[in-house]
Amino acid sequence: MFAVADRIMRRVRGKGRGWVFTPKQFVDFGTRGSVDMALSRLAHAGDIRRIGRGLYDYPRQHDKLGALSPDPGQVAQALSAQSGDALAPSGAAAANSLGLSTQVPARASYATSGRTRTAKAGGRSVTLKHSRAPVLDAPESVNAIVQALAHLGKGNIDADAIWRVAAQLDDTGMRTLVGARPAMPGWMGDIVLKIQAAHDDLSR
Repeated sequence: MFAVADRIMRRVRGKGRGWVFTPKQFVDFGTRGSVDMALSRLAHAGDIRRIGRGLYDYPRQHDKLGALSPDPGQVAQALSAQSGDALAPSGAAAANSLGLSTQVPARASYATSGRTRTAKAGGRSVTLKHSRAPVLDAPESVNAIVQALAHLGKGNIDADAIWRVAAQLDDTGMRTLVGARPAMPGWMGDIVLKIQAAHDDLSR
């Protein structure tokens, strides 16, 4: 068990402060039982922190405040790794980050290919909401566009929004977005073609 704990801590330190993880991320070190026992021992010793059911972190430290709360994005990624579901920014957050909306989400929320659920971890509440739009096996920037389009909805995406999105895509991202059209609703696929045309114009 001590050998497993040592290997776990080497991986944890390699990821750096703020990493949120689950036992599943150490299955290459031994049986699930031995990993669970090692994590319990490390948490009891204060080397890591248990922040929820099956969730741990290597907390960031503040000189005066001590251990800080986990980052919601890290929690969401760990939950996604735990369930095996795909993860993407929420539509509202994506639209805001792309400059398509001034709305700032009040709570940490993410789109998932899995079921809708809310998890509490380290004093934070993180919601994973089942996405009606596809969550792609693609970079976060491309998934953000898909989720933002779904959030804005058919008929609410004007020429300015199309140009804004096109300007933020590189050639690889554009190809990935176009290649994902078969998984999208028809209206969204049509918008992607307009984005592609704008991207081509910007590239000339």
